[in-house]
Order: sequence, then C-alpha cells, then structure tokens
Amino acid sequence: MKVSKLAANLIGSEIVKIGNEVNDLKAKGAEIANLTIGDLNSNIYPIPAKLKEEIQKAYQNNLTNYPPANGLLSLRKEVSKDLKTRWNLDYSPNDILITAGSRPLIYAVYKTIVDEGDKVVYPIPSWNNNHYAYLTSADAVEVKTTPENNFLPTADDLRPHLSGAVLVALCSPLNPTGTMFTKEQLSEICELILEENKKRGENEKPLYLMYDQIYSNLTFGAEHVDPVSLFPEMKEYTVYIDGISKCLAATGVRVGWGFGPSHILDKMKALLTHVGAWAPKPEQEATAKYYENPEEVNAFVEDFKGKLEASLKVLHSGIQDLKGKGLAVDSIEPMGALYLTIKLDYIGKTKPDGTVIENSSDLVFYLINEAGVALVPFSAFGEEKSEPWFRASVGGLATEEIFTMMPKLENALNALK
Repeated sequence: MKVSKLAANLIGSEIVKIGNEVNDLKAKGAEIANLTIGDLNSNIYPIPAKLKEEIQKAYQNNLTNYPPANGLLSLRKEVSKDLKTRWNLDYSPNDILITAGSRPLIYAVYKTIVDEGDKVVYPIPSWNNNHYAYLTSADAVEVKTTPENNFLPTADDLRPHLSGAVLVALCSPLNPTGTMFTKEQLSEICELILEENKKRGENEKPLYLMYDQIYSNLTFGAEHVDPVSLFPEMKEYTVYIDGISKCLAATGVRVGWGFGPSHILDKMKALLTHVGAWAPKPEQEATAKYYENPEEVNAFVEDFKGKLEASLKVLHSGIQDLKGKGLAVDSIEPMGALYLTIKLDYIGKTKPDGTVIENSSDLVFYLINEAGVALVPFSAFGEEKSEPWFRASVGGLATEEIFTMMPKLENALNALK
C-alpha cells in the first residue's frame, strides 16, 4: 500500500529496536542489564515526593482541561525565575514555551527555522538530529567528532560548514556521550556564529543555534556553560531546550520548555497549536508549585545526580579494570547526564558459533544474548556501524546490577576470537 515519501523513507529508532529485543527476552525470563534507553527506572529513581503530591492534587482539583498553548503562566513565571537564579539568564514568561518534554520543541525549532534544502549543521554522534533534519528536508551536514575531543565538535570542526547554514544543533552535556563543553570550546563556537551572522545581509536568514541543555543540572564537578551567558549578543540567535525530564527523574511526566528570541518562540508556539504537543495541565500546575521552593528542587537534584555519578563511576571503573586485564575496551570519564561512552573494539571478531561480528549492531545483539548486557551503538546517533563506540545509560538499573554484569561482559568478550 502506498504511503507518503516521507513515511516510506523514515528510519525507525535503533534504540527502540534494541529495547524491544531486550523486553522480549526479559518476558521469557532472561536477566538483562539494560543500559540502552535514556530513561530512569522509577522504582530506583522516583520523581520528587512533593512533585508527585502536587500532580495528584491537581487531578483531584479537576485541572484536566486544555492548558494555554504556550503553557500555564504560573509555570512560565517559575521557569523565568529559575533561569535567572540558576544561570543568570533573563527571559520573560512570554519568551518561554512549555511542551510535552523536549521533543516537540526540537521539532518546532527545525520547522520554524529550516526550509527545504536549507543547510543544518550538527555533530555526530548526537541524538536524533539526523531524523529531525530528514523530517524538515534539510541539507544535513554531519560533522564527525573524535574521542580525543570527547566527541564534541570544535570551532575548527564547524568552521568549514557554517557559510550558508541556517541552524547549528548542539547539546551539552551531550547525549550520547555524557561529555560537555568547556567555556573555551563553546566560546570559540559562539564567536564563529556571531562572525558568520555579521556577514549576512538584511534579507538573509540568520544562522541560529539550537542549544539543548536538558542535562544541564546533572553535571559532575565540571561547570555547565551556555551561549548567552558567554556572549549576551548570542541571545538574538540562540534557542534553548530544557525541562524536568532528566533533572527531576521525570521522563514520563512530560514537562519541557524552550526559550529564545520572541519571533522564533512565537512561531514555534503557533506551529505547535496544530500539533497539540502541550504538557498536561495537572503536570504543569504541579511543576509550577514545586519550583516555588528552589531549595527543595536543588536538594533533590544534588541527591539524584550524586546517585547517577556513583553508578557511572562504578561502570567506568569496571570497564577500566577490563582494559587493565588486556581486553580491547575503553571508556571516557563521565562528566554529566546518565551516560558512559564505552569502546568495545571487537568488530571483525568471531563468535563461538563461528559467525563473525560484522558491525556494532551484531556486537550489541551478541552481548544481549551471551552476557545479558544491552548497550546502544553510536550508529544510533549517526555514526557508521563500523565504529566500536557505544552508549551505556545507568538510569535503568541499580549499582549492584552493574557489579553483577561485569564478569558476564568479560566472559562474553573473552569468548570472541
């Protein structure tokens, strides 16, 4: 049966495919350490008790009709205050847009800025930019990054590609790597964007920056940096993506927010009125109430990110122990978010049954079946399947499960020849 060309050529999520395999095996009784989805096991990492209480209260008070298209004013006011207190960013409630998590915001940024054939620049690996570029018929320029730079693009990497581009998409801390920009790295990129915009004529579309900082509160020692704090003149060109999904362990609560130049946010709001992508009203009301007590928010975040950091350190240490034993593995020290970047250099090796690991997906499914360990290859984030790098997310399992899985991972890798 015929469908649209867009639908016919749309590529499904590799992460979801791997997740389905894991769920099928678990349903049959298999024990799998699931390090795939950038989600949280809500029994290990529940949302703040006060937030849950406020959500329940909002439903009891029958706040179940449509919210305003741009979000409840009470929540936009609290977000505005939090941005000022936390990052010293000045955005009025009118320049803040509330949606059901960050995905509608990212989609709306692309649809608002990008015309068919417009050049969009983003690094690989990065989360879903390839799919959003496809959905907007963009001319996608994928900038390959290196482990030496923590898989983050440098100004030198981006410089050759900015002429004629309309959007640069960046994320820090980065999904999938858990690494983040330093002040110097981001400053050099912002200078490039400002320099490029000075060259543009009055009737030319500017070069915008979409800055995804959904993990900004989950950093371990390193300081989160953002474009407008570094260069106030970047305010004219920067659209931020943020929300509670990660920092409050609230992935399923679906409250995200974007903020940026008024003329962009207004068009994003208008676009999303036709999509209906707003966060549920009770969850918005509850989030506004919860943010009225910033000390409580900060206390939860500090405790939560401390637990994530502890799990990531255990996993990083475990991989480094295997490296010390001579296995062809490595990992990059985590800086933020939920993720550890792991190298498993076993592509081309032969399995015990005589078949060859031909690519990163083959290795993923081998480890699921033989070690009970599920990872996501960087091919899910735009890299080639020949790359031996993988994302491990610690949000879905307890620290004890990481200790338990390491010997199984070691044995499965040692079985490859």
